[in-house]
Amino acid sequence: MKNNVLDLALLLLTVFSCIGQNVSGQTANSAIVLPSRGFCAHRGAMKTHPENTIPAYQAAINAGAHMIELDVWLTKDGEMVVIHDNTVDRTTNGSGRISELTLAKIKKLDAGSWKSPEFEGVRIPTFEEALKVMPRNIWLNIHMKEENEAPALVAEVLKKENRLHQAFLACSVEAAKKAREKVPEILICNMDQQFSTEDYVNTTINSEADFIQLSGEITPDFEQHIQRLKQKNIRVNYFGTDSPEKIKLLFQYQVEFPLVNDIVHTIELGKDYGITPVVPEF
Repeated sequence: MKNNVLDLALLLLTVFSCIGQNVSGQTANSAIVLPSRGFCAHRGAMKTHPENTIPAYQAAINAGAHMIELDVWLTKDGEMVVIHDNTVDRTTNGSGRISELTLAKIKKLDAGSWKSPEFEGVRIPTFEEALKVMPRNIWLNIHMKEENEAPALVAEVLKKENRLHQAFLACSVEAAKKAREKVPEILICNMDQQFSTEDYVNTTINSEADFIQLSGEITPDFEQHIQRLKQKNIRVNYFGTDSPEKIKLLFQYQVEFPLVNDIVHTIELGKDYGITPVVPEF
């Protein structure tokens, strides 16, 4: 009898401990203030560093980026790696499709030398490795180009790592559906771009997305479309420019987050609009 009581006490202690940790995590995240507008570092600091690598993300974080964009693919053995293309040809010393290479083979590739000799030996990161270096007070723009199990797997990792407050999947409506089946609360940026901005906006609103990513010519009708989006609490990204003139126009039309390639230098433009670099919180 004594042993049964002791076992029950230990079980209750474990349960309450887990509940406390979960509540603590939720409380911590609820206290985090995410940027309301600013600059998104496209593939990290890709202008000055090898894109979609840890050094590129760290440079973007050091610059004070408000959002970081990255791309995730599945390897042959079902591991999540961060790289823009569906092959390793352009940004490594290897060749082949991601889906036909194992993680072990991908990890042997040099993903830095193509950019500069100083980055020799830089590796393609796994999604989990990239996530570990990210602050908790910036947006994470995770581009999913596949409609297989990848979106759901990424969503599950984000939930497990307590990152749902800051991360969203930039993906198709179909991929979003699959992710939401596993993690209903996952944030989505609709990437099903239509033939016209109006159609794209309508699809985004109808799919109940949280973000949209406009692109192309910056026209006066942006302002009208953006006002409709804001009425639905949908945030607006724009792909992509480092032009001071275009950035001025985007902020004038109330685009929240332009995607930029040269975050290290372009972020300096923010001071003209009252946008200060983020001080990272980990």
